[in-house]
Amino acid sequence: MEQKRVGIWVRVSTEFQVAEDSPEVHEQRARYYIQSRDWHVAEVYRLDAISGKTVMGHPETQRMLNDIRRGHISGLVFSKLARLARNTRELLEFAEIFRAEGADLVSLAEQIDTSTPAGRLFFTMISAMAQWEREEISSRVAASVPIRAEMGKPLGGQASFGYKWHNKQLVIDEKEAPIRKLIYDIYLACQRRKTTADKLNALGHRTRNGSKFSDTTVERLLRDTTAKGVRLANYTKSTGDKKQWVVKPQEEWVQIPCPAIVDEQLWQECNSILDEQKQKRTKIGRKSEYLLGGLVKCACGKSMYVFSTARKFTCKACKNSIDEAVMNDIYQEHLHQYLNNINPKIFIEEVDAEIREQEKLLSSTIRKRAQLRKKMDDLVNLRLSGELDKEHLSELYKPIEIQVKQLDESIPELQAEIDYKRIQLNSSDYVLTKAKALYTEWADMQFPEKRAIAETVTEYITVGSDTINIALAYLPGSLQTSQRNFRDSLKPQA
Repeated sequence: MEQKRVGIWVRVSTEFQVAEDSPEVHEQRARYYIQSRDWHVAEVYRLDAISGKTVMGHPETQRMLNDIRRGHISGLVFSKLARLARNTRELLEFAEIFRAEGADLVSLAEQIDTSTPAGRLFFTMISAMAQWEREEISSRVAASVPIRAEMGKPLGGQASFGYKWHNKQLVIDEKEAPIRKLIYDIYLACQRRKTTADKLNALGHRTRNGSKFSDTTVERLLRDTTAKGVRLANYTKSTGDKKQWVVKPQEEWVQIPCPAIVDEQLWQECNSILDEQKQKRTKIGRKSEYLLGGLVKCACGKSMYVFSTARKFTCKACKNSIDEAVMNDIYQEHLHQYLNNINPKIFIEEVDAEIREQEKLLSSTIRKRAQLRKKMDDLVNLRLSGELDKEHLSELYKPIEIQVKQLDESIPELQAEIDYKRIQLNSSDYVLTKAKALYTEWADMQFPEKRAIAETVTEYITVGSDTINIALAYLPGSLQTSQRNFRDSLKPQA
């Protein structure tokens, strides 16, 4: 299935933002959610220092709406309704435009995703109540204070592996540079990221923080143009534990010349190999035209598809087949039995408990980050007062700084995981409720509604020579205790 192309909307009303509520955090949170839905970030729309009282006439708004109308994007993700607009009339206008163009709106804070059945229901209700008092803007601006200006850090942040900051200039680190060069040499020889990482680790090399090299780290360093003498600022973001790097729109990039560790030809050869391998890994499939398309598998492990007008699910490998209409009838009967034996209330309570645990972890992580930032500020004050020399400051400050950066990456990821679970929970509750009336409403349901039900509750469907195994669950990947298995002892003749 072709990836859905969406945009990210980031609006800030002041140039000063506290770290926990910065536009970067909002963007990263949105990127994590988009990644969890297997969508593609096509554009990022930034409205800096712009009031939410009216945004419809802003050039970035018009660019976004034009992208919607021409089909460049088919959805927009933002952290909360207040970030899209604070004017109810404009919110409803946005909703109407997106509805007319068949595009989706996703608000993470309110758990609204109009690509889901529940989201389409909730958006109209919540958007009508989206008029916030403008005093909220003033209180947030008053709470926003710049906290890193006194630290004297280079604008480029932490130096790339193989480099270091010296007198606020990026220079080659003689200890790390040979390892950085070795990464390119090994990869060019073996053309495998994991093999490159294993060889580096076997040779005793480690990353700057003492960790072993991973395939993700190897690819990030191979991709980094700093090694060939071009430092790019404000162009990528790490997705942390997801082990994937995402790229910002090119117009936001800042290119700065710097000393090179490898020549441009070596850098280009390695990156051409990476590009070719990535293209092979990302094949786009066709959108299913059948209710159970993509869900039916043969007992041999191969997926079964409808290849001709005969309308049969067929395994290309072993020629096993079943009539599509018969398969649908069997599935609907099992779904009916399944729904009579489940308790959506218990499921909701279980998932809510999972979400609460994640929210506790998020709160703990945010508190830990605040404590570490205070330690960093205290160390700087000790240095300024002369109670701490430069060497000891660096020794104490650097580990804390690294940990803070790691927490900065993990916080939006945790937020996105909570967003994803809550939105999916809302939608699945809606779908299960609709599915409860399966036998009375199925004939009148539109294909997207039927497909949504099938995708939500189906774990797998396996067709053997004389059996059909159907496993249904509340949600894909949900608790094992919620799974129900139903089996046909005899496969009907097609």
